[in-house]
Amino acid sequence: MSFRHCICVLLLLLTAPMSARQAAPAPPPDDSIGYTVFLRGQAIGREQVAIRRDASGATAIVSQSRLGAPFNLVTRRAEVRYRPDGTAESVTIDATLNGAEFDLRTAFTDGKATTTGTDAGAALSKSDTVSADTIALPNLLFGVYEALGRRLLTAAAGTEARVYVVPHAEVVVRLTNVTTQRLQSGMATFPVRRLELLFLQPRPALDIAVTLTVDERGGLVSLNMPADAVDVVRDDMSSPTSRTMLYSNPGDEAATIPAAGFNLGATLTRPSGAAPGTRFPAVILLAGSDAADRDGMAQGVPTIGELAGALANAGFLAVRYDKRGSGQSGGRAESVTLEDFAQDARAVFAWLRERRDIDPRRIAVLGHGDGAWVAMLATVRERRFAGLVSIAAPASTGAELVLEQQRYALDLLKTPDAERTAKVSLQRQINAAVVSGRGWEGISADVRRQADTPWFQSLLAFDPARIVADARQPMLFVHGEVDRQVPVAHADRLANLARADGRSKSIAVVTVRGVNHLLIPAVTGDVSEYPSLTDRHVSKDVTSAVTTWLTKTFPAVR
Repeated sequence: MSFRHCICVLLLLLTAPMSARQAAPAPPPDDSIGYTVFLRGQAIGREQVAIRRDASGATAIVSQSRLGAPFNLVTRRAEVRYRPDGTAESVTIDATLNGAEFDLRTAFTDGKATTTGTDAGAALSKSDTVSADTIALPNLLFGVYEALGRRLLTAAAGTEARVYVVPHAEVVVRLTNVTTQRLQSGMATFPVRRLELLFLQPRPALDIAVTLTVDERGGLVSLNMPADAVDVVRDDMSSPTSRTMLYSNPGDEAATIPAAGFNLGATLTRPSGAAPGTRFPAVILLAGSDAADRDGMAQGVPTIGELAGALANAGFLAVRYDKRGSGQSGGRAESVTLEDFAQDARAVFAWLRERRDIDPRRIAVLGHGDGAWVAMLATVRERRFAGLVSIAAPASTGAELVLEQQRYALDLLKTPDAERTAKVSLQRQINAAVVSGRGWEGISADVRRQADTPWFQSLLAFDPARIVADARQPMLFVHGEVDRQVPVAHADRLANLARADGRSKSIAVVTVRGVNHLLIPAVTGDVSEYPSLTDRHVSKDVTSAVTTWLTKTFPAVR
């Protein structure tokens, strides 16, 4: 289940009144690189970025952009300059924000960042103390993250850098994790470094996570800001044939699986050493809403990818795939529902049944988080599934779960009682409006755009009690003991619901000690603990529980 904070401290520019003048950006330089900006998976604009270096070694990052609602930003020209020694020299921005003029000039000299300009006709003048090696990072200009990527390209986890968020303040950015990956565009692959960053705030619960992916020279490939649902992707990596190879196992092979009018980009992980003609049992793996990619990458943990490897080692053929509308899978992400995801799982099931290397009587489905809800739907809609593995799944309705997770977030932030009551009341109103289509009065248009989606409606209306009681397959419920996103009590409730009708079912529950929602070793299990955890591999106790139960339920062929 996804857990998102709504913190926009670093991403919102100064609010300005509407102005009659709205100018377009200048034509981009011929040598510029294009980036597409996505908000909640929908493209809202573009930025063109050119990197210029002169003979002295000085660097200029020049960009033009146009971003739609809710940012409403047109950047005619922005330039960030760095001296030959890598220190920030100046920032110049000529733009409109919400139709109002916004021009800014910042000079970095003698430990000071001095800014002048105009914001909607009002004079802007301020001076801040900054570090000598601070990195200039104007809000809502994404190409400038290349400077941060180059600075941290060869740094180790734990390294900190100072960043001046122009024109607001200097903050500390901590590199929490570094991984080397390969990206695939069409048939070509190339290495990248994935830098997981924390923009530190006065209160740790408010720290902002950002993932920066750069090429071997530090060039910007993509930028992910989960708290604000913003993604920035280089043009060649935003095509349907491109994906990040986040994780790989021995025996992985690419596959394309036909679905309802589109194809799913998938990876099969095949057991090694099997005799020719072996017909394997198979497991379809489904990630939760934390991740759309086939590896289930969340907080640097490839949950689904590692589970696939463990299953293959136990003799099962594992299938994982990008969700529809993501990665190399077709379809439309903006209109998808939980039922649609279940339909995709059934399409994979049908495809597996036609393969000569698969035993059609031994195909199970495994889901993590609300991916387990999708797995439950799939097994009810397709009775020929031979088993269901539910990992860290919620037992409450979707509407109850959203409120439960909101209360958890408010507890982390130590929100005052009056504000807490107001926020919970507003969330209840939003939930009711999404389900009924009525009662949007007093709710902002931006909040409605975020909430009033087919996927969120299907999530709120989902009732696992009704679905799991209707399933006929053997079921395993696995849960981390210190899971704070979906507390461990949910596993027992789901198992009891599955047994409630008195029918004879093979129902098992395994609680894994010292494991959190990401299925990795943890102490408290709190979300705030995630960045500090050093062991970012799925616990062997989790994989052992899954493979042991599956082998017992339908023995693997070795």
